[in-house]
Amino acid sequence: MKVPKSLEPLMRDGLVDEVIRPLKSGKEAAVYVVLSEGVVRCAKIYKEANKRGFHKQALYMEGRKVRNSRQARALEKGSRFGRKEQEDLWQNTEVDALYRLAAAGVRVPRPYHFLEGVLIMELITDEEGVAAPRLNDLELSSEQALEYHGRLIVEVVKMLCGGIVHGDLSEFNVLIDAEGPVIIDLPQAIDAAANNHAARMLERDVRNLADYFGQFAPELLSTSYGQEIWYLYESGNLTPDIKLTGHFKGRDKEPDLESIMREINDARDEAIRRREGRDSE
Repeated sequence: MKVPKSLEPLMRDGLVDEVIRPLKSGKEAAVYVVLSEGVVRCAKIYKEANKRGFHKQALYMEGRKVRNSRQARALEKGSRFGRKEQEDLWQNTEVDALYRLAAAGVRVPRPYHFLEGVLIMELITDEEGVAAPRLNDLELSSEQALEYHGRLIVEVVKMLCGGIVHGDLSEFNVLIDAEGPVIIDLPQAIDAAANNHAARMLERDVRNLADYFGQFAPELLSTSYGQEIWYLYESGNLTPDIKLTGHFKGRDKEPDLESIMREINDARDEAIRRREGRDSE
């Protein structure tokens, strides 16, 4: 097949031996199956900012570290240089998160190389050795839903113990390989300690999982793992092997109904955009 222009530098450097086939293409990136250093892997080619569809980047950019004051000023002004710096920061966030999470034992694709907007990483496969399906493409039994939900909650806890919140976790960015769920797509990952929206995003991630798996195991719809996890994190009692109850009585304060409705509406709008994006692919 014709080699995408973005992969040509990696082929010249010997990081990619052969481009085997396209795997998927979305608003954020195009992914190809490649032979890299003699091993079948995948190459994620990030699309330019003006060709991507991810909304509300400002919420996710809060708290991200910049190299120097010049970069900070450029990001604030939104100049051409600033947009380029923002794009680099966006891409590097995913790369850094993958390295950190893989080292912490979180089930994410193992990264290998990142060069000129292309990330070479592990190809996640199913039991037959072919590219693993996304969670939303599967029909689950109640038992499978409970098992996968429980395993993903464990991964969310391990991520937060490492200081990271996915920020966009749902059935659309979880693959199911031969051993179970694998979390993908982390360019919007946030620093739990540096981003003021971290609690809301963590709770939304967990609610997305409950809503999806609740179609197959309705008892999950009444759980409140997100609030429980964040409370334990804030109080310094969250550990990777902690036993959760799935229920949280809350603090002695009135719920912020306006914020709750805003989050529900945002999640609904994002789900609609995602479905429209899949339909157009």
